[in-house]
Amino acid sequence: MSLIPLTPSQLQASASKCLALQSSAQDLHSKRPFAALLLAPDNTTTLMTSLSLSHVRHAECELARNAADNYDWDYLARCTMVSTWEPCAMCSGTIYWAHIGRLVYLASEKALQGVIGDGNEENLTMDMPCREVLGKGQFVVEVIGPVVEGEWEERVVQDSRRYWDK
Repeated sequence: MSLIPLTPSQLQASASKCLALQSSAQDLHSKRPFAALLLAPDNTTTLMTSLSLSHVRHAECELARNAADNYDWDYLARCTMVSTWEPCAMCSGTIYWAHIGRLVYLASEKALQGVIGDGNEENLTMDMPCREVLGKGQFVVEVIGPVVEGEWEERVVQDSRRYWDK
């Protein structure tokens, strides 16, 4: 089974939904600015969403685990996870083990480091690109990101600064 190509309009629509989810995480729930959503194989239907719940319960991990618990392995291989930030090594591994076929991230881990600064006590970055982690597996996960068209990285960074700069 193969992935249906993601059109530019589908990519822009899902990026917009994901950034809105991140904004609501901050505004309504006082959560850190990390969000992820899972698109069905049609690249349009949002199956589920997740926010970062804690320093070990990241949005991408929570979403991948819930997806693996609720959807068939072959079905997930045709799905797309969209994340505001590049998944860390832990999240990348969980995406791989959940068998999610495509990952789209809007902003890089390097950009996150720029937002939080050196010496952040939460130690949020590892300098381990998701492509390195996902590239070590036997199952191929298509990776798109950071998303340049639409200036998504800058938009995610600006939204996230509301949290980190307070």
